[in-house]
Amino acid sequence: MSKQAATVGISAREAEILALIGEHRSNAEIGAQLVISVRTVEAHVSSLLRKLGAPDRRALADLAAELDRAERTSQALAGLPSPLNPFIGRAQERDALREAVSAHRQVTAVGPGGVGKTRLALAVAADLAANFADGVWFVNLVPVTDPAMVGSAVAAALGLGELQGRSIDDSVLAALADRRALLVLDNCEHLTDGVAPFLERLLARCPDVSVLTTSRARLMVPFEWVYPVPPLSLEVHGGDGTHRGHSGHGGADGAAGSSDAVALFADRAAAVGWTIEAEHLDQVADVCRKLDGVALAIELATARLPALGLDGLVAGLSDHLRLLVGGYRADDRHRSVRAMLDWSQALLAGPDLTLLRRISVFVAPCTASAAAAVAGFDPLKPGEVVDGLARLADQSLLSVAASAGGTRYRALETIRQYGTEQLTAAGELDATLAQHLRWCLAGAEELAADASPATGGWRARFDAVADDLRAALSWAAEQPGRHADACRLALSLADLAFTRNLVGESQRRYEQAAALTDDPAVAAAALRGAANVAACRMRGDDVYRLWQAAADVAHRAGDTAAAARDLATAATTYFRKAGAFAQLPPRDEAAALLTRARELAGDDPAAEAAVALADCVALGYAFFADRGGPKTAASEMTARAERAVELARRLDDPLAECAALYALTGAQRRAGDTFAAAGTARRRVELLQSVPLTPGSADELIDALLIATATSMGVGDLPAARRMGRQLRDLPPLAEVGHVATQRLLMADALAGHATDVIAASGRFLDAWTQAGRPPARGFGPVAASVAMIHGLRGDQAAQAGWLAVLDQLGVTPEDRAGYSPTFDAIILLHQGQAARALEQLDTGAGEPKPWLTGILLHWHVALRAEAAVLAGHPDAARLLAAARPIAAGNPIAVALLDRAAALLDDDHERLLATAAAFESAGCPYQRARTLILAGRDTAPAGDAVLADLGLIPAPAGEGTR
Repeated sequence: MSKQAATVGISAREAEILALIGEHRSNAEIGAQLVISVRTVEAHVSSLLRKLGAPDRRALADLAAELDRAERTSQALAGLPSPLNPFIGRAQERDALREAVSAHRQVTAVGPGGVGKTRLALAVAADLAANFADGVWFVNLVPVTDPAMVGSAVAAALGLGELQGRSIDDSVLAALADRRALLVLDNCEHLTDGVAPFLERLLARCPDVSVLTTSRARLMVPFEWVYPVPPLSLEVHGGDGTHRGHSGHGGADGAAGSSDAVALFADRAAAVGWTIEAEHLDQVADVCRKLDGVALAIELATARLPALGLDGLVAGLSDHLRLLVGGYRADDRHRSVRAMLDWSQALLAGPDLTLLRRISVFVAPCTASAAAAVAGFDPLKPGEVVDGLARLADQSLLSVAASAGGTRYRALETIRQYGTEQLTAAGELDATLAQHLRWCLAGAEELAADASPATGGWRARFDAVADDLRAALSWAAEQPGRHADACRLALSLADLAFTRNLVGESQRRYEQAAALTDDPAVAAAALRGAANVAACRMRGDDVYRLWQAAADVAHRAGDTAAAARDLATAATTYFRKAGAFAQLPPRDEAAALLTRARELAGDDPAAEAAVALADCVALGYAFFADRGGPKTAASEMTARAERAVELARRLDDPLAECAALYALTGAQRRAGDTFAAAGTARRRVELLQSVPLTPGSADELIDALLIATATSMGVGDLPAARRMGRQLRDLPPLAEVGHVATQRLLMADALAGHATDVIAASGRFLDAWTQAGRPPARGFGPVAASVAMIHGLRGDQAAQAGWLAVLDQLGVTPEDRAGYSPTFDAIILLHQGQAARALEQLDTGAGEPKPWLTGILLHWHVALRAEAAVLAGHPDAARLLAAARPIAAGNPIAVALLDRAAALLDDDHERLLATAAAFESAGCPYQRARTLILAGRDTAPAGDAVLADLGLIPAPAGEGTR
């Protein structure tokens, strides 16, 4: 219900009815949609007419449309910062810029610093909010120093994170692809090399997105419409739109009848307790004229009124302008801003002047302690900094804001850039930037020592200093004598960015560190870190490239064993993560890497283990890739994998052992030893429980959990599958990829029958997959099929059809579906009492089902087939029961299904009821409820109650559709 509706006492139900009236629905249509009687609708309409004072239904519809527009405008404005003071004047500029943004998809508001571009852009964005259904969003680019981080800044403003398998830029484009939104990118002048290509891609990929940028210079792109923002008007606007020279007869109440510049001066003067009397308006107009109508200069001037008065202000300003104007300047307005800043600083004591120019190296708001650490060196003492900050804030040269980390101080961008110029003139720029670099290095180490990403406090501390870390790194990277510090900071920032889930930046910083160091050991380690992060991002091409680059560095340094390990890992990447490559290289190339690794390994234990693992993974790849070729015997594959595990175990390295266990899990599954594979998969997870989450361990843990949950479902250990599924769901690196994070838990919950949980989590899955651009991904087929099954059990055919359509959109083939769809379909059909049809679904038509045809659900498949045969009265029921026993032995749920089928076949009521307890112990409440229902009239109500608790009662028409 909208806030506007709530203010007049409209209930939630009345708000629903009002909205439908706005859509011109009849009472009968409203009643049908809301499942209420027409008489009830009529009563609510009468109440609405009374509460809203509407004379008739047509007026009520108009009011509904008006409330809807107001609500959409309010929601759209959520992405804009709230101004701290009123926007003054600029009616004509506001109209002109609004028309430009309405007519053109990318408009740049151009003007000198301090002219008021940002405030004008915000006002226009607010005016247009109702035209953009998905909101208007403000992106402050002032703290951004790296052109490559423009997309990251936009993502932060939109509340987006990097999607797995996509860069942060691509994640933004995917999120905005079908949105109608307005982006306001503020202060682009120092990032044109990053803004221009980002906008070109954005406008091409997102046809309903418009962009308003502010900059001191054009972006120089062909699709740009430039709107020059003039200074505030120095002339009075007539009622007919004409201009008149200023007159002081307008009075002091808001400087009515005055120019925009005078009106701004009067408003800001009132904010500091200074009233502009009518007789002073001409004098104020003169001050504004000397300041060329630059908004920043006017606001700085009014801040001095309490101390100087109007006469002192005029005198001081005139003196300093005369001192600073040395001849014609191309940009007189810029000269005026500089004059104002020079004059403001001339009123400061020496230590405050030094402090103001030194803290200009901070690109983000800083604390007093940070300012002391950076600015507090000779001739400024650290103890003088805190008082100096307070004095600068009092004179509006610094803004002050409270934050979770304490009070922070920020210089306006114009003042910060001016301070940098003053640092250069004073010969202090390099010394101050060196202090800033030292502070950043210490701060990064402190953050790393207390990296607790689960706490908002740590994230807030990182976010507060991240832009300064990046700026310091950019400066140090350009100083040949500072490369060692730059490399150190890049490595720290890479680690911190990974912890903050900025995995794209983490990979880039590792690669940057490798390029900054002369130490081959450091470079190789950085490249390995980059490779591990790329693996978490599912960027197979990058992983493959980076492991080879690390091998090349190690080999040139004479470390052949390390080179062998890296080459073997590159080969392993090729075979293990083939699906993560955008373009898979020729297979012979990976084989050549493995051959070279074997040649270089020598007797190094770690190299030998890496080569053994690569051999196993290559064999496993060949098992599927070479369908018509000779197959390595399952026993040989298992033996090789066991040797790889033994070699890795000798290294006392959990990650190496976990990787080798991956190969053993695959060998055991190919040998048909399902329970051994499940045990090995769980061992992988257990090994990683005590290992910190790092780039090296995160990818291994994700893979381990994916496989362990799948194998646990296969052997009927649903409690373990759900436990590990929740762990996967909550992994920080998967926070922004909900479809990856929730996939296993959805399937485990569906098999158990937890419908309420499935429906809730399926929303996150679908939203994240949609945000990623709905890419084809056959591996998500079982997830969509399991959610469709839940809706089928609930009787919601529309929702079931919707999720079956998702299967098609994922690119799932009929061959893919053979591993799980028959099982899920059979569960629905048995629930509906259609045993014969269920049996048809589960009959492979070629004797006993093959493990690789039915995938992890083999046990479920054969057990449900036996039950379907019994319930359908099929003559082969007893034979199918007997054939399923050895296959499903050890799987508690499959065994309980077979026991229930046998009890039904023998008409043994006591044995039938005993299986209900077995299902409960196995963590499968749906099958327990089904047993109670099958047992007959006495226990059926208890079974129905369980179904209701699980959320498996029949759903009203349309519920659950997305």
